[in-house]
Amino acid sequence: MKKIAGLLVWIIVCSLAGVFGAQFEPGTWYELLQKPRWTPPNWVFPVVWPILYIMMGTSAWLVWRMESITLSDYEFKWFFVQLGLNAIWSWLFFGKHYISTGLAEILLLWVAIAFTLLLFWKKNWIAGLLLVPYLLWISYASALNFAIWQLN
Repeated sequence: MKKIAGLLVWIIVCSLAGVFGAQFEPGTWYELLQKPRWTPPNWVFPVVWPILYIMMGTSAWLVWRMESITLSDYEFKWFFVQLGLNAIWSWLFFGKHYISTGLAEILLLWVAIAFTLLLFWKKNWIAGLLLVPYLLWISYASALNFAIWQLN
């Protein structure tokens, strides 16, 4: 039971970034932007993100369970940096309409995820593997952010 509770806590912690980001909906501003043809429909985002948050939480939990690791270790510092950057992007892009600042921030997010993935992989390869879809999604989102910046 303790293991399941720990997993749930990590999933909730990760989901809080999504709860924060969800406050800043795309709205009319986003609808009026010029976007590339390969922009996904809006319904895709609320489907993809919960899956990614579950995978992120599971990844963190797998590393956290290890006896040799604590929350103050380097791996978790990077994990929390990327989680914070994840939450901030929605505020910058959708909340403030800062397309170029959002682009710079999402590139930092990509780097933070990549570092976290590598650090987690060294501790537990499954934990690292669970972050690969997240990195791929942020790669796609970065390209989309760049294209929107170029078009507007």
